[in-house]
Amino acid sequence: MEFDVAVVGAGPYGLSAGMHLKAKGLGVCVFGEPMDFWANKMPDGMLLRSPRAASNISDPHHAFSLEAYEAAFKKQPSAPLPLDTFVEYGRWFRQRLGTDVNPTLVSRVDRDSPGFLLTLQDGEEVRARNVVVAAGIGPFQRKPEVFRNLQPLQVRHCYEGREVRKFAGMRVAVIGAGQSALESAALLHEAKADVEVIARESSLRWVGMHSWLHHLGPISSMLYSKHDVGPAGISRLVAYPKAVSYLPLGMRDRIRRRAVKAAGANWLPNRLTAVKITTGRSVQQANSVGNEIALKLDDGSERQVDHVLLGTGYRVNVSQFSFLPPSLTSCVQQFDGYPRLGPGFVSSVPGLHFIGATAARSFGPLLYFVAGTEFASRELAGRISRNGRKS
Repeated sequence: MEFDVAVVGAGPYGLSAGMHLKAKGLGVCVFGEPMDFWANKMPDGMLLRSPRAASNISDPHHAFSLEAYEAAFKKQPSAPLPLDTFVEYGRWFRQRLGTDVNPTLVSRVDRDSPGFLLTLQDGEEVRARNVVVAAGIGPFQRKPEVFRNLQPLQVRHCYEGREVRKFAGMRVAVIGAGQSALESAALLHEAKADVEVIARESSLRWVGMHSWLHHLGPISSMLYSKHDVGPAGISRLVAYPKAVSYLPLGMRDRIRRRAVKAAGANWLPNRLTAVKITTGRSVQQANSVGNEIALKLDDGSERQVDHVLLGTGYRVNVSQFSFLPPSLTSCVQQFDGYPRLGPGFVSSVPGLHFIGATAARSFGPLLYFVAGTEFASRELAGRISRNGRKS
């Protein structure tokens, strides 16, 4: 088979890109199981932190919004949005793409002039003039070195499996102070686990605790975008990824770090009132002792737990995509693992594009969120179609 564009990854970014590229008249195929990471790796019972207006997967005519899905199935709108509803919405969106989605995974991408050769898991080979990497953040889980010696069944990342109820009656240490750690702690507590949150931060932060700033009429519109990514002022700036891309790298990094500081949603504190929270402390030692784990904190105190759950975020490194061989990634100019991207999200390898979290260091923190599909897909599809790369 041969396509103008092969999209690797069928999450929100991959599905949205497929829709926009198809609307440009390009021959496109999206590879991967639709919404797999969201459906199988995020904890059961999770709620999306992003507001509803920032949870739409972009299509060219705004015909397949979250509201359109809810209307089609007569679902009552809810906020915050349940994970299961978002997964169902994504799969409904996928159906709008029809046969242009192939659930087979891509096992390897190689250069093959004038484009690329993709080898699928079933051995089939596909050629494409352009490849769009929209493979999400799954390979980038950050696991601090101190926990590396624990048995695999004793430690895992927050977004490494749906099951929460299996921890009922167990002592669980949750490491981190961001949304994934704090919501996981709430879900574990509600599943009858004995939970303690351990965070390096001196105090926890909560998103949206100054709600009055959102009710100042035109002034609020100047301070915040509908995406609600980042604090007042920065929120408005990051809503324009193109403008962010023109800023010096150091400034982009400062904006990115400020916009995505570790924080929990403002609907979490009430769910954590009965959870032990230890702030200003870090784990210095973690050792397996039979079926238990012995933790030693930097103040000398010790904990005996049954499981460690890591809400320690992600560290982007495109070399960790298993389908990109070193012969290809070595040609991609990078900023510490992030690809250096130009207009249309193209990398230093002509025809190889990266969208989603991997693009955040070039275009800003909006690309970490579903809301970024609008800019990413339009910019990507416009660039490829203008280049006239039709097979």
